[in-house]
Formats: sequence, C-alpha cells, structure tokens
Amino acid sequence: MTQRVLILCTGNSARSQMAEALLRALGGFEVFSAGTAPKGLHPLAVAAMQIYHLDISKQTSKHLDQFLGQDFDFVITVCDNANDNCPVFLGKTKRLHWSFPDPAAVEGSEEVRLNAFLDVAAALQKKLESWAASLEVKV
Repeated sequence: MTQRVLILCTGNSARSQMAEALLRALGGFEVFSAGTAPKGLHPLAVAAMQIYHLDISKQTSKHLDQFLGQDFDFVITVCDNANDNCPVFLGKTKRLHWSFPDPAAVEGSEEVRLNAFLDVAAALQKKLESWAASLEVKV
C-alpha cells in the first residue's frame, strides 16, 4: 500500500522540495510538499538535486492550505518554523518533525552556497532512507 506523505517547511523552496524528490525516488510513497509561506523554488535546490540525478525544475512552491482536509499517512516538518505553525491533520495522520538547517540562509560564494544545499540534501536522504526502512520492518 502506498503511503501518502506531506513534507512541510516555511518557504517550500529548498528543504521540503528536495525531501519530496528524494522520498519519491525511494518509491512506495505518494509525496507532496508545501510551505507555510511559499516563496518559489530555489535555483540551488534544483542544482543540488541534479547532482542526485533528480529533476525538480518543474516542481512549484505550494501553500499548505491547499492540502488541508486531505488524508495523509504522515506529515513531516523539516524546519522548526513549519513545525510551530503546522495545523492539526485529523484522522490517522502521524506527525513527524525533523529539524534541518536552511541552506538558503547560507551566505558566501556560489560554491559555498551550493555545498550547503548538498549537505542538507545528504542529511535528508540519510534520514528518509532510515525512516523508510523502519516502516518496511513494521509492515
């Protein structure tokens, strides 16, 4: 059975977008992402995912409101602000919170900034793989 997952962050520009692509690539999940204050897809998130051979250039920032009332098996917040502002999802939804640093907040050269996105992507991938494996054990 496919699990429905909503991944939330504030801007839906980097962390949640990368997590959406990484989890979708694992398979077995219907994945969506949204933000509490969406502000557009960050170009360095697109560049980081290209290194993972994942094209997110067609993904768009969405407001969390468009998902209210839908059923999800899991709602995962990947930043503290989204966790603090996440509404209650009724029913069987399980809430998880994983705090990752905002790579878009890093200043410096293009290389320094891209490396921040790659670091967060690697951390997201490790967490998502571990989490997905733990679900398979429990099924």
